[in-house]
Amino acid sequence: MTVTLRHDWTRDDVATLWQQPFNDLLFQAQTVHRQCFDPNAVQVSTLMSIKTGACPEDCKYCPQSGHYNTGLDKEKLHEVSKVVNQAKAAQQAGASRFCMGAAWRSPREKDLTVVLEMVRQVKALGMETCMTLGMLDAGQAEQLADAGLDYYNHNLDTSPEYYGEIITTRSYSDRMETLGHVRDAGMKICCGGIMGMGEENRDRAELLRQLANLDPHPESVPINMLVKVPGTPLENVADLDPFEFIRAIAVARILMPHSHVRLSAGREQMNDETQALAFMAGANSIFYGDKLLTTENPQADKDRQLFKRLGLHPEQHQVPVDDSVRAGALREAIAQDNSLFHDATSQPHASQQRERKPCGLVV
Repeated sequence: MTVTLRHDWTRDDVATLWQQPFNDLLFQAQTVHRQCFDPNAVQVSTLMSIKTGACPEDCKYCPQSGHYNTGLDKEKLHEVSKVVNQAKAAQQAGASRFCMGAAWRSPREKDLTVVLEMVRQVKALGMETCMTLGMLDAGQAEQLADAGLDYYNHNLDTSPEYYGEIITTRSYSDRMETLGHVRDAGMKICCGGIMGMGEENRDRAELLRQLANLDPHPESVPINMLVKVPGTPLENVADLDPFEFIRAIAVARILMPHSHVRLSAGREQMNDETQALAFMAGANSIFYGDKLLTTENPQADKDRQLFKRLGLHPEQHQVPVDDSVRAGALREAIAQDNSLFHDATSQPHASQQRERKPCGLVV
């Protein structure tokens, strides 16, 4: 079988994948996943809201939008020391990446100065860093890259055709422009979407096609299940069939073989069986901790138990070997946790010792 990466997917290509029998789709996704990753390793991130609420955007799913009354307590931008302390706690609990989110349309210059210092200090802990701050211009993206930011999150949310049903205060092209600035600045991209907002399967497929036709693919692709928040316009939308959500995970894995596909928001509403199917379909990243910005997330102990039952372990973040101080601090932090995460990370998995083979979609 010929294995290649593609950035020229058509609507018919993706529809053909999506419409396969469920077992066939999962088998293909699992085959691709095993060629590109340790199938039992999951990248673990922690997400912190560094500025909450009063966002001028009207995203219909978001409790942080200033357009809706959701009872959310608004918070100003946190102090750097508070963010760094949270990052240390996340690191000690097993997270390798620390993600920071601010409810802005785009950051103001005085706020960006504080954010840049957050990036520098969290980076100094030996963790990967990720931020979502809204839209960026080219200069802002360059400043974040110079500070050492690894990933920038900016989701497309849904298909171009359905986008106007969800957001009216900024366009699809606005989002694509920010992604271009991020890539031009040399940062990695974290970009995905939300399932279950009333869209149809063709919208879910088209969202994934848009992502897969970016060149290069986003390094991280969060697939969110809508969390229906009272007070938002989507609070009473019909539930999404869990099997359709798993199909989205599997198609994302096939279309973007090298990307980390993150089982993201909505895990609190998923049972263990649904999450297990998601990992089987190619999800290999999660957010770990009690909250995702402002919505609930499975608690750390519950995740540890699920990992143990499924035989999963956290993926190791490779700190540069010449930075012995940071590497030592990271090892010490992980060693303090006498749980599954300590046991799993004490020895590299055998597949991590092999050279990764080039891979892509089996077509």
